[in-house]
Amino acid sequence: MSRGDLTDTQWERLEPLLPPIPKMGRPPRDRRQVFDGIWWRARTGSPWRDVPERYGPWETAYTVFRRWQIDGTWAGILKKLQVKADADGVIEWEVSVDSTVCRAHQHAAGARKKGGDPGRTRPDGLAAEPDDHGLGRSRGGLTTKIHLAVDASFHVLAAVITAGQRGDAPMFKQVMDRIRVPRPGGGHPRTRPAHVLADRAYSSRAIRSYLRRRQIPHTIPEKRDQAGHRQRRGSAGGRPPGFDRETYKRRHKVECRIGLLKQARGVATRYDKLAVRYEATVQLTLIRQTL
Repeated sequence: MSRGDLTDTQWERLEPLLPPIPKMGRPPRDRRQVFDGIWWRARTGSPWRDVPERYGPWETAYTVFRRWQIDGTWAGILKKLQVKADADGVIEWEVSVDSTVCRAHQHAAGARKKGGDPGRTRPDGLAAEPDDHGLGRSRGGLTTKIHLAVDASFHVLAAVITAGQRGDAPMFKQVMDRIRVPRPGGGHPRTRPAHVLADRAYSSRAIRSYLRRRQIPHTIPEKRDQAGHRQRRGSAGGRPPGFDRETYKRRHKVECRIGLLKQARGVATRYDKLAVRYEATVQLTLIRQTL
């Protein structure tokens, strides 16, 4: 076992969740070997062709990674781990929302704008591969943004990939809609947090109204310009939104989780051309860190 590979205990947790290796005209590879090879690439950020020979042919690792992205295997494994954690009472439903910008390598550019690549589809029906492939251009070059919803026990309940220049507030509802943890005994999945924490980037009338409609308590500081505009309007401006500074301090957990996620170099720097592939790399990293 090499550094970063699964331990026997971790493999015992993961093995029942993995599907068989797809048939590719040759004897099937050991699933543990293939998973470790895929994770080695995500952990180091190296090209697929540089995957060490001890993990088998690099073509097998890439093909399995791609096929499991297309059929939703990575998302399904992550969902099963969330269900197990919620059933064990590990997930704490105080959710913090934030985003992080990741630099995109030049190898991430160049994907076709339109075409029939099966990687452009999503089996869950939530979204297809965006036309911009989740790449934005700024002074620093190509960037991608990851929007996260993290609970108080550092479980990532939702992740959305967008271009780096996209704002945080417009993506808030989509991030919240991605929170769906099925219940082991059946019934409707849990989608409503007990509390939401977010920074000033999410201070908007639309977001506060959305949370009130869903009866979700929240702690979001008010922007200075919004507070000044409200005060200038006098009584017509309404009351200031409630804000508990001590509760807001717990929002640091999403910042810590972002730092942990970026320990995988394949996440900290994007090398995947397609947004759905990069999303699968994020899901793989979350699976490995959960184990």
